[in-house]
Amino acid sequence: MTASSYETLDVATDSRGVTRVTLNRPNVLNAFDETMIGELSAVFKQIAADSVTRVVILAAAGRAFCAGADLRWMERASTNNEQANLEDARRFAHMMHALHSCPKPVIGRAHGAALGGGVGLLCACDIVVSVPQAKFAVSEARFGILPAVIGPYLTNAVGKRHALRLALTAEVIEGFRAAEIGLVHELVKPEELDDAIEDIVGNLLRNGPNALGEVKRWFDQLQVGPIEERVREQSATTIARVRCTDEAREGFAAFLGKRSAAWVQP
Repeated sequence: MTASSYETLDVATDSRGVTRVTLNRPNVLNAFDETMIGELSAVFKQIAADSVTRVVILAAAGRAFCAGADLRWMERASTNNEQANLEDARRFAHMMHALHSCPKPVIGRAHGAALGGGVGLLCACDIVVSVPQAKFAVSEARFGILPAVIGPYLTNAVGKRHALRLALTAEVIEGFRAAEIGLVHELVKPEELDDAIEDIVGNLLRNGPNALGEVKRWFDQLQVGPIEERVREQSATTIARVRCTDEAREGFAAFLGKRSAAWVQP
């Protein structure tokens, strides 16, 4: 296993190519500040470019997943002028995009509370596994602001009506309600959390690495609504292109030969 050193994160990659990114500011419930935002951006840009990582787990140390923005950071920002706040917000938006657009599947491990931007981090993940006891709140309005940067990710995850209610009320919901509205994919007992994630990791590792990236890029372009000619044509050109790749040829050959594909570790 390889590991990297950061001020606010623990990052380690195992022999399978599973990289675990752990938020590591437990004394402030893993609230993010300028440093964590910069480090998360850098880590996910690096993961996107490396050839080793195949799956990412976004986890957190301590009793909470992420309490959102560090209030001391937000207080400092409130005393800055609008231009300084714009640059600050753009860095946050860049970090969210780096997480969401990562070509490797990202699993969110929500073992505890996620508030404000912490909910945004989970919405930017591809798959979220949580425990029933975890609490979630889009809490920005409590502080006289709004969930602007995380809003698009929240809306994609739970739909506009649920997203709007969560943002307007800033109410706290628990795991079962989060699962009902699609914020969380799977709920398990705390002692079963890592086993459940390992099951998902195992499924992902059996799939073509490039195919997973193609899946993410394709679904990121799709909108709910009429399937117009432009979409139908784009779907045809996409599958035609991918069928001609070396990975696709290996996948078909492995299936027909009744053997594991080259990317599946013994």
